[in-house]
Amino acid sequence: MSNQPNVRVVATGIGIVCPLGLTRESAWAGLVAGHSGVATISRFDPSGLETTFAGEVRGFDSAAIVGRKEARRTDRYTQLAIAATREAIAQANLTISGENADRVGVVIGTAIGGLETLEAGANALAEQGANRVSPFFFPMFLPNMASGVVAITTGAKGPNFAPTSACASSAHAIGEAAAMIRRGAADVVLAGGAEAPVTRLGVAGFNAMAALSTRNDDPAAASRPFDAERDGFVLAEGAAILVLESAAHAAKRGAPVLAELTGYATTDDANHMVQPAAGGIGAAKAMRGALLDAGLEAEHIGYVNAHGTSTQLNEKLETAALKTVFGEYAYRLPVSSTKSMTGHLLGAAGGLEAAIAILAMRDGVIPPTINQRTADPDCDLDYVPNVARQAAISHAMSNSMGFGGHNVALIFSKPAASGG
Repeated sequence: MSNQPNVRVVATGIGIVCPLGLTRESAWAGLVAGHSGVATISRFDPSGLETTFAGEVRGFDSAAIVGRKEARRTDRYTQLAIAATREAIAQANLTISGENADRVGVVIGTAIGGLETLEAGANALAEQGANRVSPFFFPMFLPNMASGVVAITTGAKGPNFAPTSACASSAHAIGEAAAMIRRGAADVVLAGGAEAPVTRLGVAGFNAMAALSTRNDDPAAASRPFDAERDGFVLAEGAAILVLESAAHAAKRGAPVLAELTGYATTDDANHMVQPAAGGIGAAKAMRGALLDAGLEAEHIGYVNAHGTSTQLNEKLETAALKTVFGEYAYRLPVSSTKSMTGHLLGAAGGLEAAIAILAMRDGVIPPTINQRTADPDCDLDYVPNVARQAAISHAMSNSMGFGGHNVALIFSKPAASGG
């Protein structure tokens, strides 16, 4: 394996399955229109839960994706990952064959893995006894299984692993996939995240932390990042996958180049299990590191897709971090949180938001932060309130932060802006 630090990494395909749509373009249309994908939970009876709504992927037919037999042997988060991967591969016009399989990797992050399977197994044990636990229990819920099954279904035999760093998981997956390509370990990597945490246990667990919004009377308005009346995040499910490859490999096969991944940096707060460090200093270091990696000045960034979870502490500290990194320019920099529309996909959030940053550059449209109603003096930047905005963007940043103090910043550049 040779060290190739000057290898450029580009995105040639995007696949999205999320609460706003079952495809990339349907989800993007919903984001640009400012629609909410949040509603009362329909996949199970939420009675008795403090929060009764979530961002569900409605209309998803798992049997159509993997077949009826395999649908019983794979968790929902894996099925979502397969669907997003197929769309990404189709856009990239990528064929995986015996000739190139060893050079195609898979890195799919998740915060939790197969929570639905875990909950069903625990219920079977408690209610019916040990002999009713499925023999597929472990293979279905393991956090690496989306990455593993995607490899099985696509034939990708290159490097394969699953970052698990809470809500930074899929941002880590993308950054580490790029590093893998740069050091010559793979030519192509299918990278992103998948999550299916909308279960009774998932909702109850986050309710116990007082982390979720309880705005049951108005679910569509519940996720309101940077708004003074935000009361918690909205749990959501979905998957987003990028096809990443070296620019030389993409050029050789005539692949469409959507963007170049020019910057990646990751840090940890080393502060608290769930609370960000004071002043957002860890997030600020990640953003600065990504700018350094990209060789860009702060003023080159035309849009930031914020982590923006709709919790009181996150937005205050992320705003402080943005001011630390961007200085006075922070007040002119468009920042939006698309979690206001999708809810929080936990480990899949970073992958989805990286994809959104690329689409924003592609179409010259910044998706809004909806549900902006009451100004917060601690959150005084331009959050693109309520309505999408036309803007020419050459470089976009996507921020992700996770329990455990994990911080990731990714920078994507338009091909022309990055010399591609």
